Amino acid sequence: MANRILVASYTNDIVTLTFDSTNSSLEVTSTLTVGHHPSWLTSHPSRPSVVWTGLEQAEGKIVALGFDENGVGKVLAETSSEGEDPCSLVALDDELLIANYSSGSIGFLSITPGTKKLGSTTTIKLRGSGPNQSRQGSPHPHQVFIHEGYQELLVPDLGSDSVYRLKKDSNGSWGFLGHIGFEAGGGPRHVAFHDGSLFTVLELSSKVVRHRYPPLPALPSFVKSTPTMSQPLPSPNEMLAAEIIIPPTNASFPTPYLYLSNRNDPSPEGDIISIFSIEEPDSLELIAEIRTGLKHLRGMVFGGPDDKFLIAGGANGGGVKMFERINEGKALRLIAAIDSVQAPTGFLWL
Repeated sequence: MANRILVASYTNDIVTLTFDSTNSSLEVTSTLTVGHHPSWLTSHPSRPSVVWTGLEQAEGKIVALGFDENGVGKVLAETSSEGEDPCSLVALDDELLIANYSSGSIGFLSITPGTKKLGSTTTIKLRGSGPNQSRQGSPHPHQVFIHEGYQELLVPDLGSDSVYRLKKDSNGSWGFLGHIGFEAGGGPRHVAFHDGSLFTVLELSSKVVRHRYPPLPALPSFVKSTPTMSQPLPSPNEMLAAEIIIPPTNASFPTPYLYLSNRNDPSPEGDIISIFSIEEPDSLELIAEIRTGLKHLRGMVFGGPDDKFLIAGGANGGGVKMFERINEGKALRLIAAIDSVQAPTGFLWL
């Protein structure tokens, strides 16, 4: 069976890969030039052939793309993100949510899946800072994440050591409901959710944190914080935690596990993917570390039947690699690799 996978990057291109799980092969089948650093990809929930990317540059741009059944793409429209370095996007039915990293704002753009023209982006400016002046001198939203059950927008802000909570009012406008605070200098980057718990990866301190996360008006409560690896280096160091994923359970993988990427490991065997057990209400136990051979493992995404496969890339070397979940999800096995893809930062299974 062949899957098409789009690769976001720190180049000017979005690459289409064809993954054949029968032959365990990865092949570049198309390339689309879109502009400077299209580092994140999101597709429309009801029309996945329509995709949006953000160009990470001083005058941030949002680009709408269309892809055919072979993964060949074309640019449909573009507009300003009304901020600097849009690094994370989420497409809803009629709205695109944007994290403008360097300018510290959240953007909102009305969309339709068939549009050939994009309107104007409106923004909400964040406030705050942290003790790490080289990274936290101002707000830096690093992700926009929708909690569908609560209809909340969560925004991890690396700059202020907070995860902000937003919800729509009766007029359909997003507004702040509060925030979750984290250790000073931790730098929240990304979040994941499972069974009433919120999991947050702290980039600057390389820790992962679990909170109980009930619906409002109840407030979250801290459960546990632990390093993202078994042998963290003494601080300060250049290692930075990056992605956090909890794939939904299914018949093939009935037990939930948390998968987390770590960057800039000095080992010649490359960066590690850490796997945590989270099944028990208060658990957050590191059970495995997988050496990937990748350098600066920024992005990874599950896909394929029952989310059996995990694709990951090294933005600073190692290309793109495909792993298969084994041992009921408690381990990963490398099954395919391609070295020619440059500076991969994220992925989208079509």
